Amino acid sequence: MTALTVAAGIRARRRSRTFVIATLAVLLVVTFALTLMVGRSFYTPVEVFRVVLGETVPGASFTVGELRLPRATMAILAGFAFGIAGTTFQTLLRNPLASPDIIGISSGASLAAVYGIIVLSLNETAVSFLALAGALVTAAVIYLLSHRGGFAGARLILIGIGVAAMLDSAITYVLSRAAAWDLQTAMQWLTGSLNGATWQAVLPLAIATAVLVPLLLTQGRGLGMLRLGDDSAASLGVEVTRTRVLLIIGAVALLAFATAATGPIAFVAFMAGPIAARVVGSGGSLLLPAGFVGALLVLLADLIGQFAFENRYPVGVITGVLGAPYLVFLLIRINRSGASI
Repeated sequence: MTALTVAAGIRARRRSRTFVIATLAVLLVVTFALTLMVGRSFYTPVEVFRVVLGETVPGASFTVGELRLPRATMAILAGFAFGIAGTTFQTLLRNPLASPDIIGISSGASLAAVYGIIVLSLNETAVSFLALAGALVTAAVIYLLSHRGGFAGARLILIGIGVAAMLDSAITYVLSRAAAWDLQTAMQWLTGSLNGATWQAVLPLAIATAVLVPLLLTQGRGLGMLRLGDDSAASLGVEVTRTRVLLIIGAVALLAFATAATGPIAFVAFMAGPIAARVVGSGGSLLLPAGFVGALLVLLADLIGQFAFENRYPVGVITGVLGAPYLVFLLIRINRSGASI
């Protein structure tokens, strides 16, 4: 009877998890459709659907097909990438503060991208690969500095925060040397913005997402085992070093391409995982739910920034307003519990 009860409980949790993930996917589709319909001109679902199918609809073909659709697609891909990358690091380091935008990896990608925009005058594709290189180098430096005497998540977070401060200072210096036009472009990018999204800018991120997300999802079991500690994971058959390296490289690359496309949209990588954990519950990998939550956060924040106020605000401003109080709350909770980072 006990075994049957346990098995029934497992099946119930799986059904509940599947239902919640499916609900997140439906909400994402509905929000995506809403993003395509609303604006200075409203288009019906039928008109939007015809444009998506490639038909010519007077007025809607340009507004929806060339302006709104690339923007919404960019929002989904970037949010999905930020959510999965952030959750990978938080799970791997067993700490909710271990988000790429907290531990300096986003700053490394940002410095490389800003240098490419201001100094080298590179196009979107070249900036994407330069941001990837900057993120990988930054991640490698942080990992090597924190690996002395063995891998320690708390030490990596502290070193990452220090590296982030140095890189942010370097970004400020590069900006101070920029011409007025380049400075405006770089500042818009640093804020985290979907303005001016084009299919050319979407393509590198789409390819990166198609390649890297399956890679990370296939490592989901190993990621879950690493939460138990290296020794426990190894005893369960996980190749610890190989799995950790694959997870770090995959998450860093995904983050870098998203950052290069939209700029460092604040706190999406930080919030997506904890929100997904609250919604989905324990058990199973959080990568896919966190990706859906990240995409929803970016889409909704973009809608709020465009239409909720008299002035329009970049998506990064809205996510920053939402994420900063959560960071303060998390720090207070950690302090009250007596835990260390």
